[in-house]
Amino acid sequence: MTSFSRRALIAVPVLMLAARRAKAASAPRIVSVGGAVTEILYRLGQEAGIVGVDSTSLYPAEALKTNVNVGYIRALGAEGVLSLDPTLVIAAEGAGPPDAIRLIEQAGIKILRVPDRPSADGIVERVKVIAQTLDVPERGAALIQEIEAGFAELTATRTRIKQPTRALFVLSLQNGRPLVGGQGTTADAMLSLAGAANAASSLSGWKPMSDEGLIAAAPDAIVMMNHGPGGAAQDPFTFPAFAATPAAARHRLVVMDSLYLLGFGPRTPAAARELMAALHPDQIDKACQP
Repeated sequence: MTSFSRRALIAVPVLMLAARRAKAASAPRIVSVGGAVTEILYRLGQEAGIVGVDSTSLYPAEALKTNVNVGYIRALGAEGVLSLDPTLVIAAEGAGPPDAIRLIEQAGIKILRVPDRPSADGIVERVKVIAQTLDVPERGAALIQEIEAGFAELTATRTRIKQPTRALFVLSLQNGRPLVGGQGTTADAMLSLAGAANAASSLSGWKPMSDEGLIAAAPDAIVMMNHGPGGAAQDPFTFPAFAATPAAARHRLVVMDSLYLLGFGPRTPAAARELMAALHPDQIDKACQP
């Protein structure tokens, strides 16, 4: 009996060590690709498992500060991702290039492709997919409830808008010629959430707009990101064609954080409310502003 007890005492630490090693081996090593994906992971309390993020993962700020940057979402390098020894890559639709994604899959790494629809339902679907994959359904349900409540409040506030502002979303400016968001873009979806009319609704996708087209669109307001593909936002009203628009008469320019505005993550209801208040200050009660 005594010898058995001694063997048992020796075996206990060994078993505990084995259990700890097994748990460590099963812990995910996640590479997150897409600003909204990273934001959702943090909101679900899964940041400890992240080992790499893409360059669009700007929120929270610590994401890029504490994890390896694997490059731009559409210009990933397979070697950089694989060097982090990930067990899971969670990527927004559109991540690439395809050859890099293929090489990562061929290396035996699981890739979870997250839907990228710019809508309330699309955001909820993103959260569900990620929460289910990481087996945190309760956290996922709580975040979804918060997001749906935010959109419900946004919808109620939008009913106060009787005269939608004609807004033009300018992604970038090259020599004064704007690249604008037409139908089917994230910009179009955000303007709709904010109760605005898209002044570029005659276009589809992201398209350059001529001076004549800009004057004909007659936007009442210009919406831009603080940092777009061409760098920091420029004042569009310094260009002649913009100066001829109704927006220039009152210098109506709304500039917001890029990921906050077009990321379509958990903060989207708040971003849409902020944009709504900026575009319709005379129609939205101050109590309804963020």
